[in-house]
Amino acid sequence: MTAQTLPHDHPIAARIDWLFGLAERHAQEYASPEASLARQRHLARHPTAILVLKCMDGRINIPVATQTPKGIIQPFRNLGGFFQLGWPHLGETLVASVDKVMRSGRQALVLITYHFSRGDERRGCAGFHYRTADAQAHTFEIQREVSTLFGAGHGNVYPLVCGFETDEDALVVHGQDGQTLNMAHLGVQDIDSLPQRLQQLLPDMPTQIRHDLLPLLIGNLAHIEDIRRQTRRLDIEHREWMICVGRGFDWLHLPNVALIIGPYSPDLADPIRQAAGIIQANMRAGRIPNDGFLLFSSVPYEDIGVDRARAVLKSRFMARFAGEVVRESYPDLAARMTVRQTVLNWHSRAVEALDR
Repeated sequence: MTAQTLPHDHPIAARIDWLFGLAERHAQEYASPEASLARQRHLARHPTAILVLKCMDGRINIPVATQTPKGIIQPFRNLGGFFQLGWPHLGETLVASVDKVMRSGRQALVLITYHFSRGDERRGCAGFHYRTADAQAHTFEIQREVSTLFGAGHGNVYPLVCGFETDEDALVVHGQDGQTLNMAHLGVQDIDSLPQRLQQLLPDMPTQIRHDLLPLLIGNLAHIEDIRRQTRRLDIEHREWMICVGRGFDWLHLPNVALIIGPYSPDLADPIRQAAGIIQANMRAGRIPNDGFLLFSSVPYEDIGVDRARAVLKSRFMARFAGEVVRESYPDLAARMTVRQTVLNWHSRAVEALDR
């Protein structure tokens, strides 16, 4: 089984081994001298911190789609891309991330994303029942909440709504008065005009943030051209075989492999039940083997000692909680459940198994 092969048809033990191999390769690449220097160079030229709120769909890989070095963009992922900043843990996590940025003297750009398919609405966001208008409306509500939380002047934290068209991985930047900038409608020949286009689209965006948004858009133009030169299969069916609960899944950007549930909502049981139902449906339809599925918990930590100990306790709790929900709602499926509990070293991006 190669790194590029998605192991949907393999026995569950082989799928789990492949998964941990994928995580290890990602950590090795992240910690390589080349990757480390690329991050340093990027941040020296573009200091704005970039946070992204997005759906758990593995197709939405913003660093790849913008050709941004790994580790620059901090993702917040949740089932369906549904967030409310009034949720206690989400609000606290986002505020803590922004506070850290502010203490370093930088500004923050919060990308609030929805996704859709230009070719077929059924390749859009299942979390919003493929209704792009509903997903888009939700992102604007989040934008209003970010403005309430960090200030409507947007001088320190700028909330920006972006669509993500998954057929070509194209960004659609939303500006004022309903204006948009669709990167799929531009080409590398339009790079020189991008600063002026952004100025017109986002006149209230601070100069430094606008300067640091440009590399993402330029990278997206190059990525779209790469995609158009490829033969890309678009009608990929849902074959998820794992439920992920927690944070620190940056390394798991693959289509139709995992259902990722961020620990943000005060009601975690409902999305866990939804995810378990999808797994069971995949088994019954023969899209994945019925020999088992994986429940995977992950919690990042920054410091050894108390911070790591807290992460261990939280990862164990989330795995136990999610497992109980599956056993109560889908007892037959629970009999085929394998549980793996992990913590993630935020500095090295190494996944550390707690039960191997």
